[in-house]
Order: sequence, then C-alpha cells, then structure tokens
Amino acid sequence: MISPETSPPRSSSQSPRSPPAAPFLSISVTDPVKLGNGVQAYISYRVITRTNLPEFQGPEKIVIRRYSDFVWLHDRLAEKYKGIFIPPLPEKSAVEKFRFSTEFIEMRRQALDIFINRIASHPELKQSEDLRTFLQEDEETMERARSQETGIFKKPADLIQIFKDVQTKVSDVVLGKEKPVEETDPEYEKLKHYIFGLEDHLAETQKQAFRLVKRHRELGQSLSDFGKAMKLLGACEGNSLGKVFSELGAKSELLSIKLQKEAHNLLMNFEEPLKDYVRAVQSIKVTFADRANAFRQHCELAETTKLKEINLDKLNLMRSDKVREAEMEYRELKAESEQATRRFETIVRLMNEEIVRFQEQKTADMGLAFHQFAKGQAKLANDIADAWRSVLPKIEACSVSSPHG
Repeated sequence: MISPETSPPRSSSQSPRSPPAAPFLSISVTDPVKLGNGVQAYISYRVITRTNLPEFQGPEKIVIRRYSDFVWLHDRLAEKYKGIFIPPLPEKSAVEKFRFSTEFIEMRRQALDIFINRIASHPELKQSEDLRTFLQEDEETMERARSQETGIFKKPADLIQIFKDVQTKVSDVVLGKEKPVEETDPEYEKLKHYIFGLEDHLAETQKQAFRLVKRHRELGQSLSDFGKAMKLLGACEGNSLGKVFSELGAKSELLSIKLQKEAHNLLMNFEEPLKDYVRAVQSIKVTFADRANAFRQHCELAETTKLKEINLDKLNLMRSDKVREAEMEYRELKAESEQATRRFETIVRLMNEEIVRFQEQKTADMGLAFHQFAKGQAKLANDIADAWRSVLPKIEACSVSSPHG
C-alpha cells in the first residue's frame, strides 16, 4: 500500500479510484488479402493500432498496407536512426509471389507483425514520425510518401559521383597509397567476432530446423500412404485380421495428420523465429557498416582540420593576406569535424545500448522457440506411442489365434 507521503499528486480532474492508464501501443497485422494476378499480384493487410498515446489520432486506427509500405518504413528508419538495430523484414520471394501459398501468406503476415511490434516497443523508434504516418495515414498519402525520393541519393548524378569516389578510394587502397581507416577497439572487435559467429551458428540451426520440418512432412505423407494401403488390405481380408489391418490404416492416417500439424507448428514457431534472428543479425552487420563509415569520416575530417590548422599558423607567421579566408575555412571544417565526431560517438553509445536489448530479446525469443519445439516433440511422441499401443492387443490377439502362433 502506498503511504500518503509517497503517493503521486492527483490532478483535479482525476477521480481517487482511477489512476492514469499506463501508456501502451499495440499493433496487429491481420486479414491478408491477395489482390491482382501474376507479376502484379500483391497481398494487402489490415494494420490495427490501439493506443492511448496523445500523439496518435485516437484510441484505434485501421489502415490497409502492403509489403512495399513496410519496406518504406524500414528504409526511412534505417536512414534516420544510425546506430540502432532496425528490426529486419522478411525477404521478398519472387518464387512465392507467383503462387502465394496459404502457408507463405501466414508466414509473411507473422513476420510483418513481429517487425512492426518490435518498432513499437523500441524506446527510440516508437517516437518516429514515419511510424505514425505508416500507422495512421490513408492509402493515397502512403502511396505518395512511398513514391517520393526517400534515400540520401537525390539525383542520379550524385549516385555516379559516389561510385567514382568509392572507385578512387579502392584504387588508392589496392595501389598501397592509402590504408583503410578502421577501429582497433578490442571490445568492438570482440562484438564483431561474436555477431559473425552467431550468424553462422543460427544459419546452421535454421537449416537443420528446415530439414526437421521436411522430415515430419515426408513421414506424415508416408504414413498417410501406408494407412490407405492397410485399409485396402483390410477390406480384402474381411475377417478379424482385416479389422486389425483397417484399424492400423486408420491409426496411420490419424498420425499422418498429427505429423503434418506438428510440421506446420515447427515451421511457424521454430524455423521461422530462427530465420528471423538470422535476418536480425544481418541488420546488426548493417549497423557495423554505418559505424565504420562514421569512424572513417571522423578520422579523415580530424586529419584535414589538423592540416588546415598548421596551414593557418604558417599564414599567420607570414602575415599573409589569405589569413582571413583560411580562418573561415578552418572554423567551418572544425565545426564539421566536431559534428562527425559526435555522430560517431552517438553510434557507439546507441550500439552499446542496442546490443544489451538484443541479447535480452534473443534470450526470451529463443527460449520460447526451443520450449515450443520440445513441447511439440514430446506431445507428438506421446501421441504416436499411444496410437500404436492401442492397437497392440488386437494385433497380438490375431497372432496368437493364427495356426502358426
């Protein structure tokens, strides 16, 4: 019980019995619908937002979104929030697009739901204006936002220039004129080593989970075929042995359904979460690239500023008439250099916070996935054992009563 001294002050509009509700933002990606045909086909989703946050338009909002809208949101966040691990999107599958199987649609819906809720639960990302646009604006506004230039490249000419700069840098490194500037922080090296190793191990585990799903499906199909064959054999016999054969067939078909169901559960609750974490690790590697670029800019600008300072000192000693111009250049460059340093330091700070969040989330998500896996396998094993155990007495009775028993 809260004592009067520690209880929070009440506003005059609040009743003593109704404390303010805790802030929440809950999003559901539901009702996937296929629209169009062939190459033009796409899936639309209902995105339902429930919240009590004042910056949103109301307690509930329903909008229709497609995969490209989610891509727009992802790219906007990746551009604006350097240093933050942007949740990954499910990859675009050109093969699946042509058939859009029920299973693929459900996997995509589930992955998009996880993606948007990870953003909504992130302390920084949930405050994004782009997230509010995505969750609240009508389809026309969303389409306009999507069609606008959102990247750092405004014109094709800029893109060509960037490629030329990169080529020059690469040539300089290859010819030995310049060594790439890289961080030598041992903690950061340890983190990189861990992430690259984690990616390999997760990818291998996901590959084996895929094989498990396939094995369950194949065994389910084999049991179904075996069950049909046993029932036909039972119909042929027509006596007590025939009944046992028919029952064996029925049990096989029943177990086939259970295996197919468990294969689907394995796919959705075990293989897909593993695949999602492979993608998450890849998005962390993108942040490594952002950090490397920021570090390079910070070093290059610091070096150039130093040279400018030396040059300015020389001009001052010579009492040159170029001192004023050089001073302005130096001040501008120094401000740019300080900004680059702050940018790099911000990325480092954010990454340190992000890796802690990632580890906590991974522990919870992987724990749940492996718990679901073990629980599903235990139930399936029990169901299989129970099914065969139930027909054993009948098979034994037949073998005892046979003339060769």
